[in-house]
Formats: sequence, C-alpha cells, structure tokens
Amino acid sequence: METQSESYDCAIIGGGLAGLCLAVQLAENGISVILFEKNHYPFHKVCGEYISMESWDFLKSLGLTLDRLHLPLITHLGVSSEKGFMLSQALQPGGFGISRYSLDHYLSEIASRKGVRILQGCRVSSVNRPTTGGYEIQTSQGSFTSRILCGSYGKYTPAFMDNGVEDGVKSENGNNFIGVKYHVKADLQPDRIELHNFRDGYCGISKVDRDWHCLCYLTTAKNLLENGKDIRQMEENVLFKNPFLKEYFTNSAFVSRQPLVISNVGFSKKKTESEGIFLLGDAAGSITPLCGNGMSMGMRASKILAGELLKFFKSEQSQEQAAARYEAAWSRAFDKRITAGYYLQSLFGKRNTTHFALKILAKMPALTSKLVALTHGERF
Repeated sequence: METQSESYDCAIIGGGLAGLCLAVQLAENGISVILFEKNHYPFHKVCGEYISMESWDFLKSLGLTLDRLHLPLITHLGVSSEKGFMLSQALQPGGFGISRYSLDHYLSEIASRKGVRILQGCRVSSVNRPTTGGYEIQTSQGSFTSRILCGSYGKYTPAFMDNGVEDGVKSENGNNFIGVKYHVKADLQPDRIELHNFRDGYCGISKVDRDWHCLCYLTTAKNLLENGKDIRQMEENVLFKNPFLKEYFTNSAFVSRQPLVISNVGFSKKKTESEGIFLLGDAAGSITPLCGNGMSMGMRASKILAGELLKFFKSEQSQEQAAARYEAAWSRAFDKRITAGYYLQSLFGKRNTTHFALKILAKMPALTSKLVALTHGERF
C-alpha cells in the first residue's frame, strides 16, 4: 500500500450523523477536513430513525433539501403496556422519519461536495500526539496528520481510546442491553410513532422514507440467553406478550427477515474530550431511547463543537479553552434531557409498573405533555 502523509486542519474518526455534520460545518468555513469511516455509504444502522423537529432547520442549513424528500411528519405518540393498554398523546413539537441508510448517505454526499476528504472502508489503528503538536493518525489507508482530532465513532470505544467508561451498561439483573432493528411495511399512520413495552424492554415503530417503517427494540441479553440466543424465539416468547407487538410482527411485511443487531448497548455520559481528542455523538455518551432524539443531540453537539473549533482555528482561543467551553455547553444543552430520560426509563419495561404509570398519565394529559417536552429541545 502506498504510504500517505497528508496533513489536515481537522480529522474526524467516524462518519455518522455527528461526524458528518461537524465536517460539513468546518469545511464551509474553509477548514480542511478528513473523515475516516469504516463502512461504505449507504449502510444501515440500529437506530429508531425518529428525529425531532428541533433539527429540521439545521439540516436544511447544511444543504439537505428536506422539503423535497416528502418525509413523514410525526405529530402523534402512542405508548402501550404489555397488558394491552395504549396511551395516546399529541406530540409537540413532533418530528420526522428518515432512515439512516438515506440520511447518512445524503450528508456524506454534501460533505464531499463541500471539500471534505472522506475515506470509506478505512479503519483507524492508532493515534499519537507528538510533542511538536497536532496528531499522527495511522489507518488502513495510510498515515495522516491533523491539528485537531475529533471522535465520532459511536457507542463502541476503539482500542486506541480510553474514555474511562465501559461501553456496556448493566441492567439491574446484570445483563447488557441489545438493540434489534427491522424495516417493515406496517399498518400504522405516517404521522404516528408508537412505543410498546414488554418485559425488560420496549420497541418503537414509526414511518420513515421508502414507504418503510422502522421497527427497533431494546432489551436485555438475559432475555436472549433465556431463549437460546434465538432472536425469533425471543420475540415470540417475550415481545408477543404485548398484543400490539404481536400484531405488528405477524401482520407486517418485513423488508428483510434478517435483523440488524448490536450488543453491549450503553446509555451513559462519557466525556466530551479524552487525551486531547474532542468527542461527540454517541462517543460522548448516548441517551435512553425513551429520552428520544439521540440523533438530534448528536447534530446539536456538532454545531456546538464547530463553533468552538472555528474560534480555535481563528486563534481566538486555545485548544484547552475550546475543550472546556465545549464541555460546559454540552452539559447545558443535554444534562437535563439525559436525566429526564433515566427517570422515564425507570417507569417502562415492567409489566405492572408500566401499565399503572400509563393509566395515570392517560388521566393527566398536561403532565404527559410536559414529560414529552423534556425529551425535545428547541430548534437550533
């Protein structure tokens, strides 16, 4: 392989939403950016694929023509218990659905047009920070240097990183969480998102592009182990206890019967900076699905970080000052939302507790609206 030694202002490890959005914003301001992505666009990801309206204007500002994509606008919420009770609620400010297969691909094309160097199928093997400054990055496609390095590598921390937090988060019974996703064609109104509870888990379903619905659920590894590590058997023995889920699984047309699965899923805040590397998206900590809007959080973080890095590149602040201000702004933007998500999660995934909580909330629509509002941010 030919040895490369190209130098950039900023290098980004990981080409998910946060990394791509950061790359576009920096490139628009004349910053040279290289982005390393281990996969090839377009590709699927385990993700609920619901984005709150807080991100609509931001995505349009990056050059994504959302109005022309005719995406489903989601304004109603349904939450069910395993016993078959359904809470229905208006969803304000609401959101829209788009698959990660489409969205990440669109953003990668925008980034390329803006001048971002994207290396697909490229794995980073090591990172060094020489005493002379900057970063030396070894990858499967050569060696590179950069003044600033950002990590947007998702939930799993690479071997060359140490952010002080384990990737997996243990449930109360000591098992890790797993995430499973399908695309289906279902009988569900395009303006509605539903969240269905079952033992030690919950499953979301909502409309996305391509006339598909995203059906994505989270549960514990214990549920899977108790069913012989057979996902189909687990779905029939556990998820089907919820009559709404049984209906969707048995009467929907699956785009593919082979699910996309991830394990050791964690929902904790990690760090916004580690060993001099700026972190964003799930690399800085992911939130509970019940908190919602993880994608919007990643995009908002990219805007916060872009602002601080641009001040650095203009010599208006040091790298250390940029890191401190980014951490403070990240906490102001997300700490309350994350805390709300943890409290909400404690009410769900339990047969009796969830059923009782939903029955109470159904009689208190104002309180329900306030809880929903805690999971959505202001437009940015």
